[in-house]
Amino acid sequence: MLVVEDSPVIQQLLSHVIGADPRLEVAGIASSGEQALRMIDRAAPDVVSLDIRLPGIDGFEVTSRIMRQNPLPIVVVASDVRDLDIPMRALQAGALAVVEKPGSVARADYQTVAHHLCTQLVIMSQVKVIRHRITARPARPAGSTAPEAGTPDAGDGRLPEAAVTADGRLRRFRAVGLVASTGGPAALARILKDLPPSFPMPLFVVQHMGAPFMAGFANWLGTVSPLPVRLGEAGLVPRPGTVYVAPGDRHMLVEGGTIRLSDDPLVCGQRPSGEELFRSMARAYGTSGIGVLLTGMGEDGARGLVDMHKVGAYTIAEHASTAVIHSMPGTAVRLGGAVEELPLDRVAGRLLQLTSDDKMAS
Repeated sequence: MLVVEDSPVIQQLLSHVIGADPRLEVAGIASSGEQALRMIDRAAPDVVSLDIRLPGIDGFEVTSRIMRQNPLPIVVVASDVRDLDIPMRALQAGALAVVEKPGSVARADYQTVAHHLCTQLVIMSQVKVIRHRITARPARPAGSTAPEAGTPDAGDGRLPEAAVTADGRLRRFRAVGLVASTGGPAALARILKDLPPSFPMPLFVVQHMGAPFMAGFANWLGTVSPLPVRLGEAGLVPRPGTVYVAPGDRHMLVEGGTIRLSDDPLVCGQRPSGEELFRSMARAYGTSGIGVLLTGMGEDGARGLVDMHKVGAYTIAEHASTAVIHSMPGTAVRLGGAVEELPLDRVAGRLLQLTSDDKMAS
């Protein structure tokens, strides 16, 4: 792996932390973004540990250039968990994860933070990154019925049968749940920025991310979305047009018309877990819920999406053509939990169709 860090002291610390883990090996250390870009070809790392505050070009620009020129798994290692502007921009540019920098060996949680860093580096080193560019599709010729090769056909404005009633009316929906893991921040930003402030129902979000980063992540998401974004709090009554993000290390559920937070054990290795959110939505909303499972490693959310599908909710899995990692949505599809698969740039449009004021389906 390649370590990109300008502080000699932190370089030594990270070398010690990483070198002590038998699963990892430091292939090189770069003190600036420019040096890192020169070293990529020579060192051939499986994963990059990236500081975000660098002399010269910053971590965001480094991420952007790597993803354009030689896509690699990038883990942003941040020292200040309160200022997430640059790491969030790096995630939006293609970095796969953001973790806390271990800092001094004297801190009480040093071993925990160091172990989490190494584990994330090992996991991300196994990801085969493919840079997907989402572009507007040209209009199909009038009368054409053939879908564009390699992608699902959702461009003719027609809704699947699962979205309409027997008399042709659009079903009534009351809430949306979105679950994402690796690659999720950029995916969520892409969806939320395309929804209007008048969006008529609450949205519940589970994003796998270290607990110290969740408040900053929610704040950042609010800067890219026209909808208000806040962390979920126990007892809150969900309001239409508001995004509720599961807080760090707590499951977020919807019960009795309010948000409930839980310290129950990890599910699918995660807390918060998409399984817990989706299962609670299946109980709370039944046929009037919408579940969206986005990019991510593992299977979290897949069986919860199946539960929503079984009670008649409308369920969407991100298509492999845009998912950074297709494991989570792919598992849901394999288990029969998705009404449809959609590429990322079609999800917001579908949500708008499903919540249209015009209740007659076209």
